[in-house]
Amino acid sequence: MSPFRMTRTLPEDATDAALRADVQHGLTTSPKTLPPKWFYDARGSELFDEITQLPEYYPTRAEREILIARAHEIAAATGARTLVELGSGSSDKTRHLLDALTDLTTYVPVDVSESALRGAADTLLAERPGLDIHAMVADFTAAFDLPRTPGPRLVAFLGGTVGNLLPEERAAFLTAVRGLLAPGDFFLLGTDLVKDEATLVAAYDDAAGVTAAFNKNVLTVMDRELGADFRPDAFEHVAVWNAECEWIEMRLRSTTAQTVKIPALGLAVDFAAGEEVRTEVSAKFRQEGVKAELHDVGLELVHWWTDAEGRFALSLSRA
Repeated sequence: MSPFRMTRTLPEDATDAALRADVQHGLTTSPKTLPPKWFYDARGSELFDEITQLPEYYPTRAEREILIARAHEIAAATGARTLVELGSGSSDKTRHLLDALTDLTTYVPVDVSESALRGAADTLLAERPGLDIHAMVADFTAAFDLPRTPGPRLVAFLGGTVGNLLPEERAAFLTAVRGLLAPGDFFLLGTDLVKDEATLVAAYDDAAGVTAAFNKNVLTVMDRELGADFRPDAFEHVAVWNAECEWIEMRLRSTTAQTVKIPALGLAVDFAAGEEVRTEVSAKFRQEGVKAELHDVGLELVHWWTDAEGRFALSLSRA
């Protein structure tokens, strides 16, 4: 079996420190905010997997449709010998690329979760014993260096997760991605596209209430990790389309006036009845906008693929 290596660029206590900092900052500003990454403990990940199976939630199916249809074109265009995947998680969708990239020797999954990386690597090596895997425990929104691997490289950021970054965060992220690439390397980016409001809102406010449970899971995370006394039943899930910014906002709305104590931070947070905490932004894109953002950081858009219904796009750009 080929080697499986892991490099950790995050300290062991990085997750706890980041949670404390994000909660301290986000719940003491006005309006209150929390970053979406805190949805994803073990239960949150299970809920998100359920979301991807819902009839209302099209992005996962649409992106998979493109990958299945276009993986061989991606392989032909890039000739990649190394695939780097940012926010790799279970590496599930990556298999379509791994099957098509016949010149590939090395896979570099990057994720904050060491357990997710180990689980994905074990599965992939059982299927592909010749693959060299160098996993990285790293935060893709922070600076990190890739290991030395054969070029050309293909860096992939799938799932539309780039939409969770605010515009200034997105510019910094894309600049950092460009810094990872040598001339002739490629960047594969998944982006959800602007469409009618009803379809968008339904995708984030499903009839079965799975997304509502996913949104409220951030309260459970703070209760467990910070000793807080949030009551999830005292908040309701809200999803709205911001037409000016062209993004969906997920929020948690306090159903009553209440004070929540967070002992680990020595913090008491007051909520007015009806007050909202923004927990996620999910930007939607247009081709010309994606092209411009890539161009601004030194990446040239060379291919643009959508699913049959034009709901989601994969873009391939070259350094």
